Amino acid sequence: MPSIRVHKPNGALFFDFRYNDARCREYTLLQDTPANRKKLEKISDKIEAEIADGTFVYANYFPNSSALKRLAKQAAESAIQTATAQAVEAVVAGKSEIATPAGPLFKDFANTWFDERSIEWRRSHIKSLLSTMNGHLIPRFGGKVVGSITKSDALEFRATLGKVKGRGKQEGLSAKRINEIMGLLRQILNEAADRFEFKPPMATVKKLKQRKTDVEPFSLVDVQRIIATVRVDYKNYMVVRVFTGMRTGECHGLKWKYVDFEMRIIRIRETFVLGEDEYTKTDGSQRDIQMSQPVYDALKAQFEATGQISEYVFCNMVGTPLDNKNFSDRVWYPLLRHLDLTPRRPYQLRHTCATLWLASGEAPEWIARQMGHTNTEMLFKVYSRWVPNLTRQDGSAMERLLASKLSQGPLIEQKDATGQSAFVPVKESAPMPVPKPRGIPGRPAIPQFKQRAPGIGSAAPVTHADVPSANSEPAQNATPVAAVANAASLPLTWADLADSWMSESSSEND
Repeated sequence: MPSIRVHKPNGALFFDFRYNDARCREYTLLQDTPANRKKLEKISDKIEAEIADGTFVYANYFPNSSALKRLAKQAAESAIQTATAQAVEAVVAGKSEIATPAGPLFKDFANTWFDERSIEWRRSHIKSLLSTMNGHLIPRFGGKVVGSITKSDALEFRATLGKVKGRGKQEGLSAKRINEIMGLLRQILNEAADRFEFKPPMATVKKLKQRKTDVEPFSLVDVQRIIATVRVDYKNYMVVRVFTGMRTGECHGLKWKYVDFEMRIIRIRETFVLGEDEYTKTDGSQRDIQMSQPVYDALKAQFEATGQISEYVFCNMVGTPLDNKNFSDRVWYPLLRHLDLTPRRPYQLRHTCATLWLASGEAPEWIARQMGHTNTEMLFKVYSRWVPNLTRQDGSAMERLLASKLSQGPLIEQKDATGQSAFVPVKESAPMPVPKPRGIPGRPAIPQFKQRAPGIGSAAPVTHADVPSANSEPAQNATPVAAVANAASLPLTWADLADSWMSESSSEND
């Protein structure tokens, strides 16, 4: 069982435990106080639990320990002894001949492979791979011959990664992180298999399925609250991040020489990663971002603050770029708690910018260029489900169009004096001319009819006195036929015409 003891010469605490049948002592600089003992006891309990589960990785707790070489040597000797014993047993069983595993030790080949390939990588990528190799791969496989590593060894190693303490309160590493570690192991073993002519052990080992993570952009109302509430010295920074869509490293590494106020563009040419200026993430990330008016005003104000003291647009009090962790812990998360907003990473500001651009109706090709994407595939893949919630592209636009058009009624074609055609609603068109009444064919005149009473199916009877004869003189007060025809109170109907024919026939017979 691990114990916490005191180093008498300086009074500092140290760990004392057994691992792989060997006694291990790891010294600290912490003095013997109740608080320090309590801290080390918690670590000691974790070490004991991992040793019992077989998931303990010495380098995770003591990366600079001198005992790592000794433990690696012991592991190598143990691996060789195990492989030799298995081969002897196979010969005794008559299954095969003794075969020596091909290749050098894993740690030696991994270092050789890394040195040969490092010229292809960026400095930030080199640091990431070194951390993975020294923290996971070499402690586990460093003492084994590359040709002796089997598929079962790789699967067992992957299972232990799921039990390693993850970030924060997470139990086990994430599927994405495990795939990254196993991917590096696969590259090294595949290269070794090609050089030393043995079957790649991880050829059929599949990646773990990664859960799809949704973006969590802020609404425009949330953006307004964030900008209005954030610390005054970070207001310009927040405006630029929200309305340009720059990545964290691009914004922190932005220099004044890349800000063109005359052309109103921001040239993205570098990024700040792991404390160093680096080339952008991809070639497509090299782009020019157009300044909107809020961004232009924010950068003008920022130039008054930092333009004369640093080459970086956003910097700390000594003129160096902002530290992402310091910003997150001291500014970002306290701000979200103050506004009662769901905690999320600052990178969501980039997603917010993309969704706001889409909501405003900007062309997807233009947005992709501003974001640093080579095409619109990523744009629709990541942000498509957020667009309907912002732009209401769910059929309501068509409903509004139809409602506005159909409410005008049917349309008819109208021509102006020049002959140009235009379709206007019926209620706005000129009234059609009323046709002139026609006379009865073969008759000298249209007789005067009495108006039919409303609701009565037959016309009023017409007397002979009302019908002028062909030989009679027109009366002094007789109403002209044209006047009768044009009178609005005497509509010319088929029933009136029928009555007229019947009455005329009767008079002729008489």
